[in-house]
Formats: sequence, structure tokens, C-alpha cells
Amino acid sequence: MSERPHQSRKPRFQRPHGKSGRRDPQARRPNFEVDTTVLYGWHPVAEALRNGKRTIRRLLATENSARRLNEELGAPLPLEPEIVRPDEINRLVEPDAVHQGLYLEADPLPSPSVDTLSRQRVVLALDQITDPHNVGAIVRTAAAFDVEAIITTARHSPSATGVLAKSASGGLEHVPFMIVRNLGDTLTELGKRGFQRIGLDSSGEADLSEVKISLPVVLVLGSEGKGLRQRTRDCCDVIGRLDMPGAIKSLNVSNAAAISLYAVVKGAAKGAGE
Repeated sequence: MSERPHQSRKPRFQRPHGKSGRRDPQARRPNFEVDTTVLYGWHPVAEALRNGKRTIRRLLATENSARRLNEELGAPLPLEPEIVRPDEINRLVEPDAVHQGLYLEADPLPSPSVDTLSRQRVVLALDQITDPHNVGAIVRTAAAFDVEAIITTARHSPSATGVLAKSASGGLEHVPFMIVRNLGDTLTELGKRGFQRIGLDSSGEADLSEVKISLPVVLVLGSEGKGLRQRTRDCCDVIGRLDMPGAIKSLNVSNAAAISLYAVVKGAAKGAGE
């Protein structure tokens, strides 16, 4: 954590010494390779401040939001907020972003590796899912199901910052990203280490609820339009599907993630008990 500044002659909250009209460059970076994580909004910022693994670089807050942080999180905070007007945060975030008077810059969280996975919790892999809102929603769901890590590629994936973090609503602090160059190679390596690799696709050969699941396991989700790429499919042990009884047979990928994670987590727990 960052050290708290000396406060002998300073009030609790300080206004920034300078103002910048430039938007944060990381907010529009095309992949996860970012040097600074930008978070805004109550849940992403509050969870980051609670996370002892986060190194906070900068914290901006309106007077009301700073007061709420003090009341709900308590002191000491890892970094003193700079008190600003809402329009000063507006200039740092995407147009129409709902920042709720809070903006934070921090170092990215540590990334796990194939060697450090515990093998005791479900792992999720994303095959070129590009919409940051969808990925953020998936992160939030993954946090709810105690997913150990999310594997994604360095390219063709949104940055773990900005819009994605806001959509994750604090989940980014609980599910680390494992960034790899080649998803197929990583799935192959996981298979060598005994991981069951389950892909999800509407054309899958097995109803996911009927697949026998055992830890360690990785669930692989495909992109919004094309689904799983062929090599990704080839690297899976089974391709499962979600059988829908209604007229609509396909789901948004974030909705499919929630249902499939429920099935896999439940199936893994059942398998461990047998």
C-alpha cells in the first residue's frame, strides 16, 4: 500500500495541485497490458481501497463521496483523497461514465500463473470476448462463485480497467486475471497438469448439467459472435451446452457465464464429495 502523507498542517482532504483536461489513456487501451488500473464509481473504488493487495497511486473524490468513504470504510485510508469537483473527474473518464464522485488510479493486481493455481477452485477462461461490459459482468459473477482466476489473452481482450472495472462492480478485486499469449497453448498445458477442460457452446455434444465434473477444472467461454475458436475447441475435453426449454435458445455471454458457472461449481462440489 502507499504511505499516507504527512498531515501535521494539512486538512484531511486536499484539493489537487494541478488540473488536466486529458482523458486517462489507459481507458481506451486495446488489451490487458496496462501500467495503471483506472477505477471509478463507488463499488470498484471502495473494494480497491479495502484490498490490501492494491497499490493506490491517486484518489480523487468529491466532498460528499469523500465523506461517505470516511463513514463507511473508516480511517485510515491507504491514500488521502484529493477533493475535486465532479467535472474534474468527468474529464478523466469516458463520456457519460457514472463515476459517483470517485476516481482512483492504482497498480495492476498480481497475476497468477499455471504453476500457482491451487487446483481446488474453478478457473474460467475467456476466448476473445471483447465487450468490456460483458467481461465486467462475467468478473462480477466469477467473484460470486469464488472463481480462482480468469484466463484471457493479451490481445483481443478489453483492459482490466475503466468500463470493465465499473461493470464488475468491485469483482475485479477478488478474481485475478491470468494473462497469456496463446489460449490454446495454455489449455494444453493445463490438460497435461490434470485439469478437466470444459468448453461452452450452443452446439456442444453434452448437456452441461449432465457432464461429470471434477477438480481441477477450467470452464472456457467463447466470444459474443463467433463462440469458441476451432483450436480452443480442440483443446477442450468436452464441449457442453445449455439446453433452453424456451423459444430463445441462445443467451448473452455474461448470462451464459452465470448459468454455466453455477453448473460447474455445483458439479465440482458433487464430484469432490463422491
